[in-house]
Amino acid sequence: MKKKALALLLAGCMIAGSLTGCGSSAPAANDTAAAEAAPAAGEAAPEKEAEAAAEPENLTATQAIIKEAEGMTLEELAQKAIEESNGATFYGVGNSSRGKTALPLFIEYLQTIDPSYNMEFEWQQPKNNKIFEQLTADSLKETGTFAMTLIQDGNQIESKMVQTGILDTFVPKEWAEANGTTPDQVEGFLPLQTLNKVFMSNNTGSVEYHNCWDFVKEGTHALYMDIDSEIVGKNFLYMLTEDTYAGWLREAYDKVSAEDKAYFDPVIASMESEAADLGLGADGKYALAWIKLWVESYNAQTDDGPICNTLVTDSATDQAGLLVYSKLRSVEESAGVSVNNITVSAYQDDYTGIGGFGYCHYLFVTENSPLPWTACAFIAYMTCTEDGFSAWGKDMGGYSANPVVAEAIEKTYNHSKGGVNEAGEVEFEAKNDRGYDWWTTTGELVLEDPEYCASVSFTVGSWIELLTKYADAVEE
Repeated sequence: MKKKALALLLAGCMIAGSLTGCGSSAPAANDTAAAEAAPAAGEAAPEKEAEAAAEPENLTATQAIIKEAEGMTLEELAQKAIEESNGATFYGVGNSSRGKTALPLFIEYLQTIDPSYNMEFEWQQPKNNKIFEQLTADSLKETGTFAMTLIQDGNQIESKMVQTGILDTFVPKEWAEANGTTPDQVEGFLPLQTLNKVFMSNNTGSVEYHNCWDFVKEGTHALYMDIDSEIVGKNFLYMLTEDTYAGWLREAYDKVSAEDKAYFDPVIASMESEAADLGLGADGKYALAWIKLWVESYNAQTDDGPICNTLVTDSATDQAGLLVYSKLRSVEESAGVSVNNITVSAYQDDYTGIGGFGYCHYLFVTENSPLPWTACAFIAYMTCTEDGFSAWGKDMGGYSANPVVAEAIEKTYNHSKGGVNEAGEVEFEAKNDRGYDWWTTTGELVLEDPEYCASVSFTVGSWIELLTKYADAVEE
């Protein structure tokens, strides 16, 4: 099973290490012959190599198809899909409704190869995190209903879907090549895209947010999609305890005013023993303090859409939130409503600290897929072609994990100048998307690592659960 989050490989800012074998001491002079006959350090003896080569891989039928598919081009996969699914019905399930937009484009692509090809389809988008229950129930069938899935929340994917053998990762050959590798060298889930949730504030009043600690200041209640409504939000909090991001919080804290430090210091001090008990690094107390203040103060919402609709109004003076960046695309300008009422915090020259949270939509073939070849072809189409990704790429704030596709999308949609009008003037600064590379470096976007989230979900996760229960009790 491929378990490591590939988003880390692409971002280059997570801490996925690789281990090397231990060396051995050099042979003594009188042991030269024996040394020449022995395999070098790290090499298997000939008989061991033969034994390893003879061992079967123990692949399931679907995994065997995936292995073969990973050596094929998109066009070759398309031929297999045509043979397998002509006249059939394809069922997909995902956290994004746009799979329903991508499927007709995929069918049109297959029809360029075989005009007689036809396939019906249905795309489902379960609400309230029910996708895991739906896939688990479907996995109990010998042949499932769903051919593939587009799914988020790396923590639950790792523990509930991959470790249990419900979902299999397929890495398209051309996707791997675009990332300078080969499918067999990729360890991890296959991301369709990275999305970002970013800090924003309403700028019609006098309150300004120039540091990520400003969002947890006394009296501040930022709008946020409740972690029980969208569990991926909990992964954001988990990731803050990882050494890199805890360090970012500490560095931002160093620039907080003395007046604000007087409020934060007791909380940070109280978290020192908690951080030690949870096995966190040197800056763990800063992460726990920020998390505690955030959980106990944020204004829980059920969806990012209403958060955006609130913040862009004249009446939302001084309010702030953490929400999906792409929501700004759908704001309709009117009296009292404007994107210009919004400031994207990280876009300010003097902003310090984390700018938001990045998480992936991952693609998988179901282990009991009724149409595994078609699923592989569809996944390759979405990740390796501009048209395939266009359902997501047409909007800002969603970044293809294929650098070739990402470049093509930017040329077509010009998101970096999304706020520029026809006269070449900047009309909506907040809509000029600075792109994945900027967000994951200068913008200090916290990136989800499924393995790390899974590793702390019991320890840090349990601690957060206690915080939320306490916060709920205080509200009541």
